[in-house]
Amino acid sequence: MESMLKKIDLLNEIGIALSSEKNNQRVLEIILNGAKKLTDADGGSLYTVNENRQLVFEIVSTDSLGIVMGGTSGNKIDFPHLPLYIDGHENLSMVVTSAVINDETINIADAYHAEGFDFSGTREFDRQTGYRTRSILTVPMKNHEADIIGVLQLINSTNDVTGEVEVFSREDQKLAESLASQAAVALTNKRLIDEQKALFESFIKLIATAIDEKSPYTGGHCKRLPELTMMIAEACDHTDHGPLAEFVMAEKDRYELMIAGWLHDCGKVTTPEYVIDKATKLETIYDRIHTVDVRFEILKRDAKIKYLEAKLNAGNATDQIDLAKQSYKAEIEQYNADRDFLRQINIGGEYMTEDDQQRVHDIATYHWCDTDGKDSKFLSEDEIKNLCITRGTLTAEERQIINNHISVTIKMLEELPFPKHLKNVAEYAGGHHERMDGKGYPKGLTRDQMSWPARMMGIADIFEALTASDRPYKSGKTLTECLNILGKMKLDNHIDPDVFHVFVKDRVYLKYAREFLTADQIDEVDHAQIPGYQGN
Repeated sequence: MESMLKKIDLLNEIGIALSSEKNNQRVLEIILNGAKKLTDADGGSLYTVNENRQLVFEIVSTDSLGIVMGGTSGNKIDFPHLPLYIDGHENLSMVVTSAVINDETINIADAYHAEGFDFSGTREFDRQTGYRTRSILTVPMKNHEADIIGVLQLINSTNDVTGEVEVFSREDQKLAESLASQAAVALTNKRLIDEQKALFESFIKLIATAIDEKSPYTGGHCKRLPELTMMIAEACDHTDHGPLAEFVMAEKDRYELMIAGWLHDCGKVTTPEYVIDKATKLETIYDRIHTVDVRFEILKRDAKIKYLEAKLNAGNATDQIDLAKQSYKAEIEQYNADRDFLRQINIGGEYMTEDDQQRVHDIATYHWCDTDGKDSKFLSEDEIKNLCITRGTLTAEERQIINNHISVTIKMLEELPFPKHLKNVAEYAGGHHERMDGKGYPKGLTRDQMSWPARMMGIADIFEALTASDRPYKSGKTLTECLNILGKMKLDNHIDPDVFHVFVKDRVYLKYAREFLTADQIDEVDHAQIPGYQGN
């Protein structure tokens, strides 16, 4: 009775261990080792049923021979899978397959004298190792839905006093069956959790893919930013001095930040394509610079007509003809220069001077005859407004539409019922456009109001954007250019200074560059020349 109570306590302990263990291979080890201990078995195997209706060896263990394979042992199992059906017929020749097919526990007193099963493989194993297989207990593992998901097989119940091999008792069988039932439920729950996790992660990546398909200019960003964010986080986690010395990331923290990285721009699914994909300042459904080109051709045509008329009216007055020709040539050169200028600034860039903006207004004063023969302004107010955009290709209104994606992101994420281990996803993902001085958006948070991971993602977002080669209005910058810009942002209290210091000191930028940047972007960086950086 005392022995049985101890085994029941052990069974409860195993059940608790099964419910708390996260590692699938460790779960399998707990099942087999627990079953061996409950039944005093010397050896055993654990199989799972795969999609092809085969039994797969997961763990093999024999204490007296010192054999441990599978699980977390690092020793690979090379045994072939055992088919439940051969040529459409039930495979009843093996004990383990028969236990699954007939859904029954099989308790064999002596393998060498049992009938109805093929033990040739067992005999060969015994011959090679000097082992003697006697008692065998085979228990199908059936979950709460009555599905058999595996088999537990125990070998040679050994008397702990005499050391003799005995038959597995009825009590042993009941304990093994109880454990097998608990184990099947635990494995099924673990599998369901893993499948839900895989589905969740696939759905998240599906959103990034949807953004990718919607706009090739942001899809790469959605995939690269999580990688860079995790590189920065790992470097900060390894920092053992300074303000980040106490920053520690457990595995669950890494997973949470990775999920936030994938979701940080999910709100862009609502952003109109004409704004995301606006490659030039005059682009709408098409690039209106081509319409402006046509107007220049009309001006040039009219100039030529005026020149030819003047030449005709001058008769033989060569001086008047030369003067008209010079005037015509100057007009054509001016129109060509202005056309080339508008083409250039239409591309967009980091900065547009006031002189260039004034030149746009001067060009707008040209007049031309439209298709209705009416005298019209050369550039419309909307065209002037767009051509005078000082940075990039978006107007203030269009940039506000883009900026609104982060508010949508936060709204979407805050409405999701995230489990406890993902409760910070919305905060991490929603803070990458905030600034340390409180001048960011959408909430105007200051540095002290933001978590370390949110600050890390902010730097990752900026650096990825600077280095990206797939943006519609610019090419990817070199490492030196990017770090100079980041350094100025640090001095301007835009990004977190401590995270920036680690980013540079540990050369996180270089690790990312080697994986994602082109060779011409990876130049030699002089840390001493980076604004605001003080270190090696």
